[in-house]
Amino acid sequence: IALEEAFRKFAVHGDTRATGKEMHGKNWTKLCKDCNVVDGKNVTTTDVDIVFSKIKGKSVRTITFEQFKEALQELSKKRFKGKSDEEALQEMYKLIEGKGPGLTGVTKTVASPTVSRLTDTSKFTGSHKERFDASGKGKGRAGREDLVDNSGYVSGYKHAGTYDHKVQGNK
Repeated sequence: IALEEAFRKFAVHGDTRATGKEMHGKNWTKLCKDCNVVDGKNVTTTDVDIVFSKIKGKSVRTITFEQFKEALQELSKKRFKGKSDEEALQEMYKLIEGKGPGLTGVTKTVASPTVSRLTDTSKFTGSHKERFDASGKGKGRAGREDLVDNSGYVSGYKHAGTYDHKVQGNK
């Protein structure tokens, strides 16, 4: 059950449309790296990719949970050479159970003075400064396009919209 949970967590990682029933090759490789299945000696990322290609169907790009267990069995023989197949498989399950995708090596944004200078809207000049309000929030479409005023009044006329009041007020 813990193994299936780990499979599901990695299967949906980074994919908003994933259901958690099938896993892509990229997430399979990530699972193997994050759970220390890849040790650099007995099992490398190449081995992981080869096993994935071997287990999945010809025209499919994903593996199911059953195929996932098969793939682990293949790899466990390589990873734990001295042990029996059953022992090796149990060791492999122990590595993965209860784990989730880690965020190690994920790119973080760097707050460099250059980037902050370029994105500081208060320093914008020309037509670009018209695109943001005083707080630095973008105005959206109003900041990019000249929106036409079809009210019938000249732009800048102080008493715009008062005609109806004047006409009804005199009656």
